[in-house]
Amino acid sequence: MHMVSILIVEDDITYGMMLKTWLGKKGFSVTSASSIARAQKTLETEQIDLILSDLRLPDKDGIDLLKWLGTQNIEIPFIMMTSYADIQSAVQAMKLGACDYVAKPVNPDELLKKIKESLSQSSVHPKQTIYRAPTDHLSEPNRPSVAAQQTMYSGEENVPRKEGLNGAPDSDYLEGESDAAKQLYNYVKLVAPTNMSVLINGASGTGKEYVAHRIHQLSKRSKKPFIAIDCGAVPKDLAASEFFGHIKGSFTGALTDKTGALVAADGGTVFLDEIGNLSYEIQIQLLRAIQERKVRPIGSNHEISVDIRLVTATNENLEQAIEKGNFREDLYHRINEFTLQMPSLKERRDDILLFANFFLDQANLELNKQIVGFDMPASNALLQYAWPGNLRQMKNIIRRATLLATDKFITLNELSDIQTSNILDNSDMLLRNEETEKNQILEALQHTGNNKSKAAKLLGIDRKTLYNKLKLYEIEL
Repeated sequence: MHMVSILIVEDDITYGMMLKTWLGKKGFSVTSASSIARAQKTLETEQIDLILSDLRLPDKDGIDLLKWLGTQNIEIPFIMMTSYADIQSAVQAMKLGACDYVAKPVNPDELLKKIKESLSQSSVHPKQTIYRAPTDHLSEPNRPSVAAQQTMYSGEENVPRKEGLNGAPDSDYLEGESDAAKQLYNYVKLVAPTNMSVLINGASGTGKEYVAHRIHQLSKRSKKPFIAIDCGAVPKDLAASEFFGHIKGSFTGALTDKTGALVAADGGTVFLDEIGNLSYEIQIQLLRAIQERKVRPIGSNHEISVDIRLVTATNENLEQAIEKGNFREDLYHRINEFTLQMPSLKERRDDILLFANFFLDQANLELNKQIVGFDMPASNALLQYAWPGNLRQMKNIIRRATLLATDKFITLNELSDIQTSNILDNSDMLLRNEETEKNQILEALQHTGNNKSKAAKLLGIDRKTLYNKLKLYEIEL
């Protein structure tokens, strides 16, 4: 059955995103445009079943879009959103072919009713959509009320779900719709089918491991193993065993044979997270294994042939590490045949509310709650915050807010973590150079009374990364 696609034309980004998220939860496939020009481009390239357009837009107005549809002989149900002061324009829109109009602030029950009627007139029938808590928060963001749940359409009983990796529903990650996200995943799709080694650069919490998984799943190796190693968490004296394996009795504690990660991943992909943490000795052994495609377990006289694709990730500046003699240049060139730069969350403003609602859905399931969404002040706070810890920080904050929420909507009261002054809000959160990074760490430690856990949270990094930084900059507490 066809899932109904709706195009929202609205220049108020926050309001448009709330509408988009809300309708998406009702089972619609929703696209948004902030101007008439963008709407026209979307209509020329995508299949749209219904248009929900504001009257007043920055380049032209909804009337102009209606006229354009007429000149293009495009017949799509059209609902105009307008203030009470513009009812006369809405009447004009009806004369030009609009199915209906709805007054702003939009009443959800009224909007859903009009969408149903418009689609019925055009013989477009979506799957049955059982939606939760249609609310008045779109019209009264500060005092939301919740209507009873109800069934909107008759038809198939399958409730549409988000598609995840390879079409699987209920993915544990959202790729986003911002320009930065689209560019990133276009590169992922480009490099995935090749055997090129990929280096993923990005700040902590930006989703580097998901990208590595995605590269594997889109590659010709997708049916073979994907083995991930956190290089920062592997003890230095056990690193060789983790990578290359060992035979029983080769060293104290080697009670059984162990298969190394490179052998276990034969035919598939090895993902090395935070590769900058590898010791120089392991770097040499890894380079040899990559070059010769052979691995020798500790204590063994025999080499094992391996066929692996290498994907690595780091939030360090490896070129600076090479200059300081901490990272081998020849290994760097081996792992860096193709580079992907992960955008920070603050560079993906169009995705912020999408991710917030996505993490809310996850938290509702985990905590057995039924929070509907965010009220308008909370949505604005989410958009304005710098998000130094990126997606990982947002997930934790939304989870906490979901736990604390007592009403159907998350308010500023539950988002106190992003309301308090953050010493790093106006600084370079990507920690681009060592001097800035060291000073920010010292400032965070001073601000938290040398509490490492709180300092790591303030910096938007995990404790493991902070410990590595303290060691790197010889900061003693």
